[in-house]
Amino acid sequence: MSLPRIAVDAMGGDEGVRVMIEGAALARRRHDRFKFLLVGDETRIRAALENHPNLKGASEILHAPDVVSGEERPTQALRRAKTTSMGLAIDAVKQGKAGAAVSAGNTGALMAMSKLALRTMPGIDRPALAALIPTLGDNDLVMLDLGANTECDARNLVQFAIMGAAYARILHDLDQPRVRLLNIGTEETKGTDALRDASEQLRDASGDLAMSFDGFTEADKISRGDVDVVVTDGFSGNIALKAVEGAARFVGDLLKRSFASSLRSKIGFLISRPATELLRHHLDPNNHNGAVFLGLNGVIVKSHGSATALGVANAVAVAARLLEDDLTHRIAADLERVGEDAIRQPVVRRTAQKGEPA
Repeated sequence: MSLPRIAVDAMGGDEGVRVMIEGAALARRRHDRFKFLLVGDETRIRAALENHPNLKGASEILHAPDVVSGEERPTQALRRAKTTSMGLAIDAVKQGKAGAAVSAGNTGALMAMSKLALRTMPGIDRPALAALIPTLGDNDLVMLDLGANTECDARNLVQFAIMGAAYARILHDLDQPRVRLLNIGTEETKGTDALRDASEQLRDASGDLAMSFDGFTEADKISRGDVDVVVTDGFSGNIALKAVEGAARFVGDLLKRSFASSLRSKIGFLISRPATELLRHHLDPNNHNGAVFLGLNGVIVKSHGSATALGVANAVAVAARLLEDDLTHRIAADLERVGEDAIRQPVVRRTAQKGEPA
């Protein structure tokens, strides 16, 4: 079965055309159903395609004269959306010329352009950035939001939970993803008003939602494998994600240093190489690449800027899977099932004035 075309921003990422085309070609070799719309400098794309005949026959090129730089502000990028490879890839989704778009470019610009072009789904106030984090369990963890919204109320968090659960059901074939809210403790009294309100609402609606919700989790437990979806605001989520990535790099660098410290250590490395290779594979971000902007009227996947061809291929595969299983329809169905009234407006707690009891 053929899938809708996937628009690839061929100019995005640290290495641009070469890696993006190699990644698309690898994805095509793995799945011959994939078709592509390659967006960017036509001359450079055609030159890169000469090395990948399998991709060339399954692709169309859309020329874009401009590129969004990594340092560019979202407001600046928005003004050039109609001429940049990123903007035209997103517009292809809006116009129905592609089913999804993949970019490794500027995250802020990608979010701003996507939100303006595609708008949020009915029942969703804000889109959220969701990504996969390796765990000790059988599946990667879905975590959101990871930077799209620095401040969130309870209503936002409940919507994120619904979207994250729908995403986890597609990626991991789960009937009831285990969903938790990220907090500073697991007790119901811990955390902000928004977290406690969101927990209460999710418990009340749990019978109508295809998820297993059981309150809070802490940052040191998110990789244990006993939860499938972790929900938080973009500020906390981005910090947690970078802490996890930093810890993974620390472990890798520490192992390299330890094994190189003496002849005995080097011999030990040779003996333990199968185990260290498994660890390296598990911690390699390219094997978990492909963050998704959930809540938009279209599928937009963000590849890591430093991703290799393998990472880009995995991001393309994520986009294809979400198209195949119709993510937006699943989210809409879950929102309809729980009902708008069940997702309450934020609770406004009045601060006591001077002289009044607190």
